[in-house]
Amino acid sequence: MGYWGYFVVGRAERPLAELDALTGVTDGMVRRTSAPGGWQVWEYPSGDGDVGNMNALARETGAPALFGYVMNSECVVLEAAAPESGTWTTCLARAAMAGYLGADREGLTLEDYFLDPRDAAERAVRWAAEAGQEVNADALVDVLTSDPDPPPLSASLERGDPLAENLFFRFLDRLGVVPL
Repeated sequence: MGYWGYFVVGRAERPLAELDALTGVTDGMVRRTSAPGGWQVWEYPSGDGDVGNMNALARETGAPALFGYVMNSECVVLEAAAPESGTWTTCLARAAMAGYLGADREGLTLEDYFLDPRDAAERAVRWAAEAGQEVNADALVDVLTSDPDPPPLSASLERGDPLAENLFFRFLDRLGVVPL
């Protein structure tokens, strides 16, 4: 069984777990990493749903925020917000996400729920610009259209299952927020 849970990305002087926007989950949050400029990545392992409100986090910090909900290490729902450029939602590992969505009773498709990769990349470029980063939309499209890479060969020389978490951190790298 893979990983289920959230990664919360934001920029603040205080730890994100201390902010009002995330008060409902702070007990379970663990800081994963920090990066220059006050960027922080926190993890909240849970398959149960809500981690907080990224719009509230962006308002409270005055900076862009991004949530990544990892589903069984197979795909990731990306939700982003910024005070000026607004909100957007897309996913990583689109084929796996389509499998999770299955056949919707109302005939809705993956594109009905998530921005397509090119549109998501354009929104991400604006999000990054608001964060003070200049990024390449094509590099973002590359990640948004990729399947997860398997982890490196282990000591037993067997490859493990692909991890969508790797795509998430590659996306953060391409946004210029948290380098790999």
